[in-house]
Amino acid sequence: MSVFNVFGGEVRLEYAGRVLCGHMHDARTRDSRFRAGVGMVIVPQAGSQEPVVAYWSPPLKPGWIPTIRVGAPSEVQHVDTLRLVVRTACLAVALVLAATALMAYPGSRDWTFLGYALLCALSVVWQGMLSGLVGYPEPWLPVVGHEQRWFVGLSCAGLGAMLCGMWLLVAGPGLDALVRRRMVLATFVSWLAATVFALLAPEAWLSSTAVGVELAFRLVYLAILGWALQRLWHHQYGAIPALAAMAPFAAIAVLERAGSRLLLEYRVEAIQLSITWFLAVSAYALNLRLGRLRRQRDEMQQLAETDSLTGLPNRRAGLRRLDELFARARQHGAPLSVAFVDIDHFKSINDEYGHEAGDRVLMAAAEALRGAVRGPVEAARMGGEEFLVLLPGVGAHAAVQRMEALRGRLAAQGSGLRLDGLVLTASIGVASLQAGDADAAALLRRADGAMYVAKRSGRDQVQLATG
Repeated sequence: MSVFNVFGGEVRLEYAGRVLCGHMHDARTRDSRFRAGVGMVIVPQAGSQEPVVAYWSPPLKPGWIPTIRVGAPSEVQHVDTLRLVVRTACLAVALVLAATALMAYPGSRDWTFLGYALLCALSVVWQGMLSGLVGYPEPWLPVVGHEQRWFVGLSCAGLGAMLCGMWLLVAGPGLDALVRRRMVLATFVSWLAATVFALLAPEAWLSSTAVGVELAFRLVYLAILGWALQRLWHHQYGAIPALAAMAPFAAIAVLERAGSRLLLEYRVEAIQLSITWFLAVSAYALNLRLGRLRRQRDEMQQLAETDSLTGLPNRRAGLRRLDELFARARQHGAPLSVAFVDIDHFKSINDEYGHEAGDRVLMAAAEALRGAVRGPVEAARMGGEEFLVLLPGVGAHAAVQRMEALRGRLAAQGSGLRLDGLVLTASIGVASLQAGDADAAALLRRADGAMYVAKRSGRDQVQLATG
């Protein structure tokens, strides 16, 4: 025989002068063969009519009636074990989700992940109180003797936190950050006040407080559910995760209204599974949010490191890439060459054809540069009409040949602009890594110097740095 769903006080079982007293929130007081309930193994004499008597404290809320399972030891203990597995699994899932959210916070710097981790931690304590696991294997919360206060207080905090989570799920990512913070703060303050009241209220008020909290939850829940359905009606499909997260609570309300005996017997497991489902769907929504944050971060980084006119990496990105290639070449003893490219007579082009034509010339030059390198980050606009070409794994002779080919590409791109009299040429300086180069800046200075030699020598040519 086992008694389940006793949320406060002691359970007393009597049979033929034998008395067993147990407490759901202190496993040390119970028969160790029962973990999810208070049980007794009875061996009656054949034909015995001796009754088995069970006592428990009055339930805090109407309908929250303790249930008794009587049968063969293997059958009753099998059900007890299944209940324990479900209850502990729900707590384990909440702990894993909390840890995952905490690990995601440093990368996202989004307070929502901390709030979610706090919700998971709160649900662990709340579920532990509901299931009696706060007393297993021995009490790790001082609830014995104060079960009703803990029950009402944790219900206030847990239900309030879940309502806040539901509201945020329905609102979706488009909600203004200030509105989001104010709403969360208002919810936190109101439900914290309710929790403090539940912990300090006179004992006689606890039952009505518990009923009031449940009623308030249902009213707010219905309002949020209606809002979610309205958004879905208007084809705002971001409300689907919220509806999925809220569905189990609606199912419990329907079953309760229908007087389901199954819900009566497995109320704790139903509540825990609903909480776990809500946390899991919320984690899914958080993962979507994390993906959006990462995409936004990548887009912002790309914008910050990309030249808006040509689409090439800008000076900062080009120099960082040069430092990376320099360090790699030094480490592996590989060749590295760089080229400084300066469009010839660019000021005259702007003066003669206009700045719009000058922009077209720069974009054409960028297109020619893309064709001369292996990767999208190995050519950069340094500013004005100057470009940097990075040639990892390429020696001096091969680099000069590549830049000679680039001159041909530039001429072809210039012809395609269809500007009468325009000939697109460039002065190009090439430098290759030498043993005496202390850093990437030294390599860059030699390429820049070679470029000026090319300009002084008549332009439209490639010069290799000799120093």
